[in-house]
Amino acid sequence: MNFFEVIRFSLRGLSANKLRSALTMLGILIGVAAVILLVAVGNGSAKTISDRIEALGTNTITVMSTGRGGSSSTSLTKDMADALTDKEMAPDVKSVSPVVSSSATMTYEGADHSVGTFVGTTPGWFAASTTPVGRGAAFTEDDVDQGRRVVVIGKTVAEELFPGVDPIDEQVTVGGALFTVIGVLEEKSSTGFDDSNDTAVAPLTAVQQVLTGYGALTSIIVEAADPDKVDAVQGQVSTILNQKLDVDSSSTSTPYRIQNASSLLETQTETADTFTTLLGAVAAISLLVGGIGITNIMLVTVTERTREIGIRKALGAPRRVILTQFLIEASLLSVLGGALGVAAALIGSQFEIVGVKPVIVPSSIGYAVGVSIAIGLFFGGLPAARAARLRPIDALRYE
Repeated sequence: MNFFEVIRFSLRGLSANKLRSALTMLGILIGVAAVILLVAVGNGSAKTISDRIEALGTNTITVMSTGRGGSSSTSLTKDMADALTDKEMAPDVKSVSPVVSSSATMTYEGADHSVGTFVGTTPGWFAASTTPVGRGAAFTEDDVDQGRRVVVIGKTVAEELFPGVDPIDEQVTVGGALFTVIGVLEEKSSTGFDDSNDTAVAPLTAVQQVLTGYGALTSIIVEAADPDKVDAVQGQVSTILNQKLDVDSSSTSTPYRIQNASSLLETQTETADTFTTLLGAVAAISLLVGGIGITNIMLVTVTERTREIGIRKALGAPRRVILTQFLIEASLLSVLGGALGVAAALIGSQFEIVGVKPVIVPSSIGYAVGVSIAIGLFFGGLPAARAARLRPIDALRYE
């Protein structure tokens, strides 16, 4: 009996009980689809977070107050931000953007919208935070100096307040004051948990006057002249702030915290890889369950076909033919189930899962299908060996 005849007998054996074969393939299908989709969700989450961190600019650092010290003397101020532009003390600094932020409600012709983040800053913020203006224009240094009430809004704000209307040059009310819309930011990707486009940006002085007051800054964004100089800039910023805040350079506790975007990205990548591996390992358990199902089904199949095996062996079928046939049957269940699982995963990846757009990892497809075939061979080995060991006389006597 040649290989193709063995395949034909295997397919006939599987088709003899279509429902049982279908249920076994379903177990493999679920396992393979789960592995591919969960890895895709982990990869998609990692990509989204990485995009958000990179959107901050990998050549920037963000200085935030920790609140330690309990007095205004330990708060970040506009004077401190101005000191960071000193070319002698901070030669590698390209730009400094003081930031105040608040939530606010914007009103236009009776329509209200609560803006998630209303930012007050300087023009350098747009480049430092990689948040370009898509339509219209950004405000200028003169707007900041004069405290002009102009605002650049995000895509979500534009859609909520100005459906079907060009928002440029329209006036909105914020905190009881009128602001003129001069631009709309380019659309940014969102994490699924918050909306990056639900934002508005206005001159620092105008926001302080209307919303936040002239107190402490929320943060200071410092842009390095070169991505390779980020660590050097971090050291220069620390030196200047320590002088301004009278902090001992040897102190391990400071009233401010510096967030390095490139370091954060590296840490996040390592964490995401671990998270994705964990998701894949958890999903692989369902493949193992599917393999156990193959063993049970094939043992039942061998028992039901004992007399058939006896007749074939009595007619001269060698042990290896019987062994090969049942191994092929088990492998076919795994291969067909795996192929259907890949198709299900590819379809499922077209939809958002828990707010995340899955990103298929090609290697996970090969891994899942390869493991499913290995499971078919491994878990089908015991039933196949049992069938091959049957003595013809015992098999023919089986009732």
